[in-house]
Formats: sequence, C-alpha cells, structure tokens
Amino acid sequence: MTDASDLAQGYPLAGLKVLDFSRVLAGPFAGRMLSDLGADVVKVEPPDGDVTRQWGAVIGGIPGYFCQQNAGKRNICIDLRADGACELVFELVREADILIENYRPDVMSRLGIGYAELSAVNPRLIMLSISGFGHDGPESHRPAYAPIVHAETGLIGRQARRNDIAYCDMPLSVADTNASLHGLVGLLAAVIHRQTSNVGQHIDIAMIDATVVTDDQIHYDLEDSEATGPLKNDTWETGAGPILVSADFRWLWRLCTAEHNLIADPTTKDMDLDAKIAMRRAKMGEFMKRLDSFEAIEKIMNEMNIAWGRVRDPVSIREQETVIARGTITQIDDRAGGTRPIPQSPYRFSQAQSGVRGPAHHRGEDNEAVLTEWLSKSPLDVDGLLDAGVLSGDDEFLG
Repeated sequence: MTDASDLAQGYPLAGLKVLDFSRVLAGPFAGRMLSDLGADVVKVEPPDGDVTRQWGAVIGGIPGYFCQQNAGKRNICIDLRADGACELVFELVREADILIENYRPDVMSRLGIGYAELSAVNPRLIMLSISGFGHDGPESHRPAYAPIVHAETGLIGRQARRNDIAYCDMPLSVADTNASLHGLVGLLAAVIHRQTSNVGQHIDIAMIDATVVTDDQIHYDLEDSEATGPLKNDTWETGAGPILVSADFRWLWRLCTAEHNLIADPTTKDMDLDAKIAMRRAKMGEFMKRLDSFEAIEKIMNEMNIAWGRVRDPVSIREQETVIARGTITQIDDRAGGTRPIPQSPYRFSQAQSGVRGPAHHRGEDNEAVLTEWLSKSPLDVDGLLDAGVLSGDDEFLG
C-alpha cells in the first residue's frame, strides 16, 4: 500500500499529520492549504456532514463549495457523541502533529476532547482553534459566520459610507479566510517552535482579531482621519468595457491634461469647486468612452504609468491572461469520470512542490485506509467501530 506520505515527497510539509475537525470555511481553508503543501490532512466529519455539502454544483456526489475547501484531504466520519469515540480520537491524536477545529469555544471540551485532554495524550500536539470572538472574551459564546464579523468590525459600514449604498455584506467571506490564513501562519510558527522546545501549542485565533489586524484602512477610523487618505479608485465605462483605474482623480486629471495633453480642461478659474469637479469628471468620462479597445487603454495607461484593470464578470476569470499563464485555475478528478475546475495553490517554490493533490472525498471514504495507516487497525477493527456507531459514512464506502 502506498501511504499519503509517499505521495507527498517533494512537498514542504510532507510527513506532517493533520486532523481537521473544522467545517464550512475558516478551518477547512487552512486544512486545504496544508494539504496543498504536502501534509496528510484527514477531515474528521460528523455523520450529518459539513453544511457545505449542500452548496454548489454537485458532480460525482461532491458539491462545489465542499470540493474547493476540502480537495486533497482524506475523510473519516466519526460520531463524537458515540461511546468509544473519544478513545478513537485519542488514538489518532497520539499520531497527529496538528489538529484544527472551529467549533464554539466550549464544544470540544464538552465532548471530552478539548486541548487539556488532547495535550495530555500528546504534549507535542499543535491545536488551532478558530472562533468568531476568541476563547476568553465576553462574547466567546456567540456563534459567528463571516458576515457577522464583517458587520461588527465596521467593514459593512465603511463600504456603505464610501460607496453611498445600502448596508449589505461583501461578496466573499474575508473574515473567514483572514482568520484561516493567520491560523496557518500560527501553525507553521508553532511547528518551528516545537523543533526547539519539543512542546505543542494551543493557538486561539479570533476572526474579529484577524479581520481588524489585516484591515489596512482601520487607522483612518481609529484616528478619525479619513480626510487625510487618497480619493477612492474610480471605475469608468470605456468603449471596450468597464475598467477600474487605481489613481487619485486629481492626479489622473493632471496626467491627462497638463502632462500628456489628452484632454482639454473645460473649466475656468471663476467656477466653484463642485462645478469644476463635475465638469472635469464628465470630460474624463467622454475621453474614456472613446477608448474602444483594451489595447488602446493599455497603451495610454502605460504611457501615464497608471495601474488599471478590467472590471470582469467573475464567470470569465479563466480568460484572464495571468490566470491562464500561471494555472491559477486547475482541473481535478470530478469523481464521475471527468474533471472539474478548482483554484490552485498560490505557493510557487523554486525547490519544492505545492498544489492541490486530489479531489474532495465522501463522508467516511477513508475510514479503513486512515485507521490502517495511522493506527495499524485491521478491517475487523474498523468493522467493530462501524457496528458500535463510532464510525459512519456514505453507504457506498462502508462495504
């Protein structure tokens, strides 16, 4: 039998064993990145399944959302409330390097598998806990998905204020992915620390902390200084389609008029400021609409050394030139005889490999393989755990 570590040779994290008890996004994304870097990541899923098994296009029995966050992981299905479940978890933890969970702070301890219990079994275990409001604060009991943290940290309020729109959530779960990536940094730091200390670590990541610390605009709010910042980036309708121009309008206007003589200034010195701005913006809009190809846009923007980008429909992301060149969207086994698209690992090493290493798995698909490789259990042992209700999974993988 070829085990997972053999298949990950050449990857930076080959040999690391990870138990991923998390669900939805904040934990699973960290686990996906660890798998892309070569770790043997085993998703420990409850019998009722990760809620994301209900989201996205279902191909080969695997929905798209679940596929994106769990590709490359193996899957065992454990009923943590069943008699004997804690003992099986302890056996797995003895062999594990890392455990990821994103339950509310009291759930793992109530199940008898909190950090105190697990570190007693394996003092070298590194455990990452991601929650909305952390483990020791006044709101630690609150459930939190990304939109809750977007609201509580002011992101939704700032978006509404700056764009003069109604309050609404953002079109991606940035609070989850920020917490996940900060958790990943913490995990890898703890792995390095363990090499010299020989001790494990419990890492408490709060989504609210991770969102605030990665908010590059927060200083304007903390110091009531938004007026000192640059003007917002503008989008313009061109003859080729909408573009975003990353430049203060005042600077863009100067470049188009005084520096490159592309536009004649229609304003006069005696006009009030609001009228001047309106007239100049209208003139800029007319100029942009005359640009009838992206080649023409690129030529002019390059001459002015201005950064710009097409405002794309995300459906067309696979047509983006750099995405094509770098293989940012790749294809994996769709479990139905074909392939399906998935975002590739962003890590590009000069002397190591990285990348999504396989499809997402069904519930309990790897019960026997993982327990055999990690714990040397026999098929009869696995059958006994199935009969006892400790293990479970999709019928077609239970023999």
